[in-house]
Amino acid sequence: MSQKLSIIIPAYNEAPTIHFILDKIKAVQLIGDLKKEIIIINDFSTDDTEGAILRYSEANPEMNIQYSKHEVNKGKGAALHTGIKNATGDFLIIQDADLEYDPEEYNILLKPMLDDVADVVYGSRFIGGKPHRILFYWHSIGNKWLTNLSNMMTNLNLTDMETCYKLFKTEMVQSLNLKENRFGFEPEVTGKISRIPKVRIYEVGISYYGRSYEDGKKIGWRDGFRAIYCILKYNTFWKE
Repeated sequence: MSQKLSIIIPAYNEAPTIHFILDKIKAVQLIGDLKKEIIIINDFSTDDTEGAILRYSEANPEMNIQYSKHEVNKGKGAALHTGIKNATGDFLIIQDADLEYDPEEYNILLKPMLDDVADVVYGSRFIGGKPHRILFYWHSIGNKWLTNLSNMMTNLNLTDMETCYKLFKTEMVQSLNLKENRFGFEPEVTGKISRIPKVRIYEVGISYYGRSYEDGKKIGWRDGFRAIYCILKYNTFWKE
């Protein structure tokens, strides 16, 4: 029986562009004869994100798109919690609704998983020879600083803890008690996954087509401070 990849997409006010990322996902041919399950969570968008998703799903019934929505805006982390809970695939990957990450690279992350050497695979924007858009110096410094702080707490040697592309064995990530509703999801899931006994975590280089604030980038300095708090919280004082 063929295995399945659950693709979790949190969406907030992505009506003009979400069809682009879905087109890219549709075009990907997964290695290992994996099937796709696309789980989109609309986090109470104020534009026509819902209409755009439903029209796309109706026009592409073969894509196995599962749609749900929040009745209030809860944050990216909360949308991911909903998607993770509803996933039925053998493996699970997180995909932003924008065009910063390329679904064609799913197979790069899947290879160590399908070779049965990894339980978790992170896609790093800071290693390898893939293209990377040049944007914000202080963002890159902040990302590396947060990754180093996380590494000190988890005893991992990741280069990009804040990456969107995280691939998990589904039952493993579903076993975690995740609580962070916004961008604290990244350090929380990293801290908690690192404490699973004998977990095998790999990292591969990916490309990055970053958005500017004019393009709709949403993360800000407050999210950086929350990430510091979450690194300390979930690796020192409170373990659950």
